[in-house]
Amino acid sequence: MKRWLAAAFAATLAACTSPASGQGQPAPLASPTEAGWKAELADVVTWVASQKSTGFIIIENNRVVTKSIWPVPEADRVFRNNLVHGVTPDGQTLEDVASQQKSFIALLVGIAIDKGLLDTSKTVTSYVGPGWSSARFSREEVITVRNLLEMNSGLQENLTYGSAPDTLFFYNTPAYAVLKRVLEAASKRTLDEITQDWLAGPAGMTDTSWRKRPAAFSDVGNPTGLVTTPTDVARMGQLVLDGGVAANGKRVISKAQLDALFVRTKTNPAYGHLWWLNGSSETVNVGPNSPRREGQFIKTAPADLVAAMGAQDRKLYIVPSRKLVIVRTGQTTPDRQFDEHLWEKLSAVMPAR
Repeated sequence: MKRWLAAAFAATLAACTSPASGQGQPAPLASPTEAGWKAELADVVTWVASQKSTGFIIIENNRVVTKSIWPVPEADRVFRNNLVHGVTPDGQTLEDVASQQKSFIALLVGIAIDKGLLDTSKTVTSYVGPGWSSARFSREEVITVRNLLEMNSGLQENLTYGSAPDTLFFYNTPAYAVLKRVLEAASKRTLDEITQDWLAGPAGMTDTSWRKRPAAFSDVGNPTGLVTTPTDVARMGQLVLDGGVAANGKRVISKAQLDALFVRTKTNPAYGHLWWLNGSSETVNVGPNSPRREGQFIKTAPADLVAAMGAQDRKLYIVPSRKLVIVRTGQTTPDRQFDEHLWEKLSAVMPAR
């Protein structure tokens, strides 16, 4: 995809954020109407609640427009047993947020680069040694860390050879999971340690940690889940919106490495480095044989939206042009066009530009 799209996003992010906006945690508005939101926002919240949600947060200009937390129904035992790890004192569900962890790992990769510990142009083998895949060595040794970040390693889900690197987008979770080993090898520290020291701690994500997944997930090739809350996911979003600066004013990731996460890849213009990107003229969904479809990732959403997405409709939307961070947690929504319909509803109630 043309590099001017990446540059345009970076410019928008820079224009809409500043270190000063990261001072202090987001404060609640007295009323959404105070910031120009229509009263019908309450109807949107009611609709989100009806979609088996456990959390819904909108932050605009570092102010909490709305925040709702709902408990997981006792009857939903499969979800409870596999993805819930308790409840915080303020009632937020501690959930394994599925593939939202990928975007979190991307931030850790950027921080590792800032620290001079990692080079994404180097091969995966140079960090973790040979035999990390099921492909023969001549195929494996040419796959770079960047290929894992862009989901174009060429490996199949069982980590056997499928195609040459850089030729095909395939949303491959087992291949992605090797990045955790890469980070540990590069830093010579555990993933838990660098998570708390480099990102969760500085970003104020006080209820975020890695947990071993139950046996039901043992065959997905990614045995650890990122367990967190709606509030902590929002804090990660605010860190991104504020250009890599935490609420206390500390820089967590450089602007250069943050921007690098949102450069459109040649194998999928709707995907960067483990982040989904709106605004492209075409989109590839999960592959490996998914056809490119015309139009941006979420047709009803702003073109500059970037997103961390997880199974069961975990959503983190960041919209630099509107200084928006929006989080939705919970179970799979009954509305299978949740993204499109949510943004239709939000567009009708948010402040005019």
